[in-house]
Amino acid sequence: MKLLAALGALALALPLALSAPAPAAVAAAPPNISLTNVKAHLAQLQTIATNNGGTRAHGRPGYLASANYVKGQLDAAGYTTTLQSFTYNGATGYNVIADWPGGDPNDILMTGSHLDSVTAGPGINDNGSGSASILEVALEVSRQALQPTKHLRFAWWGAEELGLRGSQFYVNNLPATERAKIKAYLNFDMVGSPNPGYFLYDGDNSDGTGSGPGPAGSAQLEQTLAAYFSSIGVPTRGTDFDGRSDYGPFIAVGIAAGGTFTGAEGIKSSAQAQLWGGTAGQAFDSCYHRSCDTTANINDTALDRNADAIAYSVWTIATATPPVTVWSDTFETATGWVTNAGGTDTATTGQWERGDPEATTSSGAKQLGTTVSGTNDLVTGRLAGASAGENDLDGGTTSIQSPPITLPSGTLRLSLSWYLAHGSNASTADFFRVRVVGNTTSTVFQQLGAASNRDGAWSTANADISAFAGQSVRILIEAADASGASLVEAGVDDVKITR
Repeated sequence: MKLLAALGALALALPLALSAPAPAAVAAAPPNISLTNVKAHLAQLQTIATNNGGTRAHGRPGYLASANYVKGQLDAAGYTTTLQSFTYNGATGYNVIADWPGGDPNDILMTGSHLDSVTAGPGINDNGSGSASILEVALEVSRQALQPTKHLRFAWWGAEELGLRGSQFYVNNLPATERAKIKAYLNFDMVGSPNPGYFLYDGDNSDGTGSGPGPAGSAQLEQTLAAYFSSIGVPTRGTDFDGRSDYGPFIAVGIAAGGTFTGAEGIKSSAQAQLWGGTAGQAFDSCYHRSCDTTANINDTALDRNADAIAYSVWTIATATPPVTVWSDTFETATGWVTNAGGTDTATTGQWERGDPEATTSSGAKQLGTTVSGTNDLVTGRLAGASAGENDLDGGTTSIQSPPITLPSGTLRLSLSWYLAHGSNASTADFFRVRVVGNTTSTVFQQLGAASNRDGAWSTANADISAFAGQSVRILIEAADASGASLVEAGVDDVKITR
């Protein structure tokens, strides 16, 4: 139940040090998942469907038999498993939830896929492929006796084909304290399409279309998966969080999400066929939601690559050494940031200040009245005024500089939440910019304006600032309205440096 996003280009201008996260330290190398084993699970799901009227749909005996097969494999491998029941359309459905012992119980990495098919067929690509792949990854965790830093939880969802009913039931019935422990959710739905594409859920909305970025942390999940495909020379493209798979209930409550997808009923374009091979003008999966979605409806290469990508993401994320926070500021109290520290600002209104922002709108949200955490942020003129343009940034540049920060040695990363909003009368002369000032000065992040409407939306930026290790530095944040009478607003929250 997926819809492909259009291919897009990166929207951010990243002039210097902004990059994907450095490779995480891992306790063991990610394994090569056996395609033979994954296909053996698919054969079992096909047999179950064949023996139960050709389907594994919600409320049918073929679904319960599928859930019991998965649970039996996990029980034998040492997982703590639960068959969580729920009711929909007068029928009982089941989620299989499996926890691997160990890891930080307050830092859970969850990996899931839906196990049900539509009534019309056995659902071997949709979504036996995702279910079999994460099952084999879970079993490999057991074989290697993995001791992850994070706690690992796997899930096989029921009744996804009827509107994400199983995953929604799970999320809705988690106590708030338990929900907060899930720091990331990886979703794998259709990963062996016969005419495949290689799509990653677009965590940072870098394709510039559709539903916007996922919750904070989603971009990092996308980057981790992209790193694997890059390592094997396979290009990827973003697909939107459009709500058609089981990540939906997780991102709705602010849990970071990511995953892969090889395509459903969408038609492969000529450009996509040049990128990935296969047949242009045909569906990624011509048997989508049909009786022909059998074991013959699988591309082995796509299935193998995606199973390995799942293992890579689980091993890389779950066994990474947690970063140590060197310095952070949420702006809930005054910590010594100074406006116009260099005496060169030219803005006449909308200068940076710390405070509780008031929302403004003009052809959409411009100044955000909500912060990422707490009550306060850094904002360009926090008051709304009588109109959206009354307290916006005007007249040139405004800057604000942090107190001095003594950096230790080692690999250091700067992260912050930010937004830049402007009207269609803006231009590339307008900008939001972050610099690090030490023995030298370096621009580590920049977003330029454009002659188009851009609504305010919180995003996360990350930059490697290891070149400043051992120095005393200041973070300099700038915004500019250099296009005359254009409407410009910007905000910053939750600045952090980690090692």
